[in-house]
Amino acid sequence: MIKRKKITVVGAGNVGATAAHWAASRELGDVVLVDVIEGVPQGKALDLMQAAPVMKYDSNIIGTNNYEDTADSDVAIITAGVARKPGMSRDDLLNINYKIVGSVAENIARYSPNCTIIVVSNPLDVMTYTAYKASGFPANRVFGQAGVLDSARFRTFVAMELGVSFEDVNALVLGGHGDTMVSVLSHANVGCIPVTKLIPPERLAEIVKRTANGGAEIVNFLKTGSAFYAPSASAVTMAEAVLKDKKRILPVAAYLNGEYGAKDIYTGVPCIIGGNGVEKIIEIDLTPDEKAALDKSIQAVRNLMKVVGLGS
Repeated sequence: MIKRKKITVVGAGNVGATAAHWAASRELGDVVLVDVIEGVPQGKALDLMQAAPVMKYDSNIIGTNNYEDTADSDVAIITAGVARKPGMSRDDLLNINYKIVGSVAENIARYSPNCTIIVVSNPLDVMTYTAYKASGFPANRVFGQAGVLDSARFRTFVAMELGVSFEDVNALVLGGHGDTMVSVLSHANVGCIPVTKLIPPERLAEIVKRTANGGAEIVNFLKTGSAFYAPSASAVTMAEAVLKDKKRILPVAAYLNGEYGAKDIYTGVPCIIGGNGVEKIIEIDLTPDEKAALDKSIQAVRNLMKVVGLGS
């Protein structure tokens, strides 16, 4: 008997509900939307189900406050936690979301011991490590989404600058999902043409800065929330790579065990993502400046980990 894939999304706020929408519309499987607030996941799931006849997808979507309904999920996307408000950094969320994500990961592991966990909650790299420890899963089955999002933001700004298709811009943003993220200009290209040949250095520097502040820019516009379309789309793209064993090369927050000179830490690096989660970490050549910036970003993540007693 053929069985549909099952995707759990924890957190029925803007990011979680939109992730459920993307997953259902792509027909990746049946979706379970979980939240602690009674009625919210149920209402949003029902609304999404009623869109199915119009948008022509055949995913079943349920909302629940009970982790038992998530049993035997193939992928779990964690979006639960407090969102940023104007003036807050991702790091300001650390102590609050540390407890939330740890509890969520424990519940996921209890009911879906064979699933893959994708973390979206901020501060991303530390929350991914938190989920890794709390779940007890092997590191390849727990990773975070930020690199796909940060790279998409950089690609967007480059495409806008040049007036070209978003599809033709290829770029990697590595390191921690925060102010120290590293846009790797030495590997960025537009239609195979190095981006450094198309955009002057001073303008590129502005795009790099805007990328690092991409989330804050949206928070400042929204006032009472943070980005959700691009973050949720990024997470679902990663989930799709796992569910379909696509072997995508994507920048994700992965567990490093010597790669890039770092150990026992999660940070954004290019990986092959397939049915076994992070199947391989790809080490690329970096310029001396890029390597120094990545080292600085990794140290910034490690400093945050120490605040909540994580890491060696």
